[in-house]
Amino acid sequence: MSKHVFKTTVGQRPLTVEIGEIAKQANASALISYGDSVVLSVVVSSEPKYQQDFFPLMVLYQEKLYAAGKIPGGFLRREGRPSEHETLTSRLIDRPIRPLFPDGFKNDVQIINTVLSSDLNASPEMTSLFGSSLVTHISDIPFKMPVSGVVVGRVNGAFIINPNPEELAQSDIDLTVAGTKDAINMVEAASKEVSEEDMLKALMFGHEAIKELCRFQDEIKEAIGKDKMDVNIFKVDPDVALLVKKEAQADMVQAISIKEKLERQHKVQEIKDRTIEKFEETHFFIEIEGNQVYDKETKSVFMKSVYQTLEDIETHEVRRLITEDKIRPDGRKVDEIRPLTSRIDLLPRAHGSALFTRGQTQSLGITTLGSLRENQIIDGLDPDVDSKRFMFHYNFPQYSVGETGRYGSPGRREIGHGALAEKALLQVLPSEEEFPYSIRVVSEITESNGSSSQASICSGTMSLMAAGVPIKAPVAGIAMGLIMDEDNYTVLTDIQGLEDHFGDMDFKVAGTPTGITALQMDIKIDGITEQILGEALEQAKRGRLHILEHMKATISAPKEELSDYAPKVVMFRINPEKIKDVIGGGGKIITQIIEDNNNVKIDIEQDGRVFVMHQDRKWINSTVETIKNMTRDVEVGKIYEAKVMRIEKYGAFVELWPGTEGLVHISKLSKERVETVESVVSLGDIIMVKCIKIDDKGRVDLSRKDAL
Repeated sequence: MSKHVFKTTVGQRPLTVEIGEIAKQANASALISYGDSVVLSVVVSSEPKYQQDFFPLMVLYQEKLYAAGKIPGGFLRREGRPSEHETLTSRLIDRPIRPLFPDGFKNDVQIINTVLSSDLNASPEMTSLFGSSLVTHISDIPFKMPVSGVVVGRVNGAFIINPNPEELAQSDIDLTVAGTKDAINMVEAASKEVSEEDMLKALMFGHEAIKELCRFQDEIKEAIGKDKMDVNIFKVDPDVALLVKKEAQADMVQAISIKEKLERQHKVQEIKDRTIEKFEETHFFIEIEGNQVYDKETKSVFMKSVYQTLEDIETHEVRRLITEDKIRPDGRKVDEIRPLTSRIDLLPRAHGSALFTRGQTQSLGITTLGSLRENQIIDGLDPDVDSKRFMFHYNFPQYSVGETGRYGSPGRREIGHGALAEKALLQVLPSEEEFPYSIRVVSEITESNGSSSQASICSGTMSLMAAGVPIKAPVAGIAMGLIMDEDNYTVLTDIQGLEDHFGDMDFKVAGTPTGITALQMDIKIDGITEQILGEALEQAKRGRLHILEHMKATISAPKEELSDYAPKVVMFRINPEKIKDVIGGGGKIITQIIEDNNNVKIDIEQDGRVFVMHQDRKWINSTVETIKNMTRDVEVGKIYEAKVMRIEKYGAFVELWPGTEGLVHISKLSKERVETVESVVSLGDIIMVKCIKIDDKGRVDLSRKDAL
């Protein structure tokens, strides 16, 4: 293929696509430039090496630090395991693309996006999403339609497509929205307590830009796109389906109506196992040269139809109950929230803890406070972001669902759920000036039946309040679902695992009583309309307010005092030019201050901010006083309280504060004539003095008579 170049404009920045020069052995590839960001997007596919009942799609987003002119940290000085940001971006690209592959398609597919040049004003993340869709769309791999995404911000009431960092810092909305030309199919957002109405407007504003990007992809496909490959997609044998339904359908319908999760799961699995065992007894033979030979292939295809039909029965009944009978598997109404319980202060030595239970989903939230030196280090493309103060970590052990399984480092799911909760709570945290701590919240999922990420937001909020973190407002999260059958749809509040698995949407909404702080939406269908989005947001608001009322009854406001086991931190400012005076040669002075004050922790920033940390406020106060005295400046014309430290014939030397002295000349001791210094003051006397002069050498002249 010869080189082809296509150009358009997105958010007032040029978008250029080059195809046919790089990575030509892949199914499709494109070099995409957006501003000065350059991404290589590649898609490859192969026949599955073994039979599998899932779609093995892998989506990767990888940042090369040379893209920002940086050498990686670490001993090896090369990129290692994916960063948290790379993992989250890979997940973000995967979510809108995955539903657009045909049902039943099981080929291995890998989509790889490599950031080769990074322009912070032109999102490489959205460039990669566009590239992932484009290369799949123009390749021979089956793909229903293109998808694109944009970031939407709002500054002074005006919406912006793909805002730059400065604009985003001023924006009250940070919304990533993806979709096809017909509908939205993925949402990821953080916002500063924005109303449901305004968020919906932002979503639809973003969708208008998405439509243009999808049309651009269609133009490229029309020009150079390949014919799609023929794929053998398995279809259930209708005769086998009838046999299975006759055997298992009635019992399955009954089992699905069992309210308790584990009992329902066990019963459904029992019916499946019994049915499979019966049909496994079916034998298939073919005649080869007059001999009857067991036909394993036919048997395998037959049993595959059995397995699929059993899944279809379960899926159909769950969806039918909700859409037609308006009955959920656990008996709730469509907008009803499961029973709520919560309590705080479970863990005596933790700085803050809370247990939040919603139905059979339970999260234990734990808050830990530390110094700002304990911020998380970030080694990424943005040179202005090297750490973060707030961390939210989500853990999902397999025992929470009554199973055994893998233990180890967090996977994409754990990282994604933690990041969503972090976004939701970040909006209400006090500033570093107000509360000079690093803050880590951990959610331990101890039981799960859907919406565990939103339960984490609730437990996290209460653990922050229990720790004494002065958050602006409590945050609650709720997960909305959707069952859609053509034009007939039902929006569900507080979905459980079964409704998530067999439903069409997982729409997570977090916020305060005032507005939304975070959104995340994933769907399994091609897209959803503005009407459904609006209905889901409004229904979520009612659910969120209900949960917040429950949380308020458990803890109504942040505790006024920190835990006895939490470090205490005081922040104050000094003149940056005085930092060297506090540190001293080779750190001698600051080391002495630390030793004199029971090993207090002292952090001094280049801008003059000083952080002092200790569990005992006595030592903090002593340290603060010492450093302030060392760095105070004497002001001409100001009156001070001073202590007489030395008497000479010509005057008295007085201490304004430790380390700072001045001279009161004998002529300045009194308004009357003074014969001797001792006739007016004695050693140890506390007198009022006024600064009248500071000479070129820094010597301070004081006057007692001018202060009288």
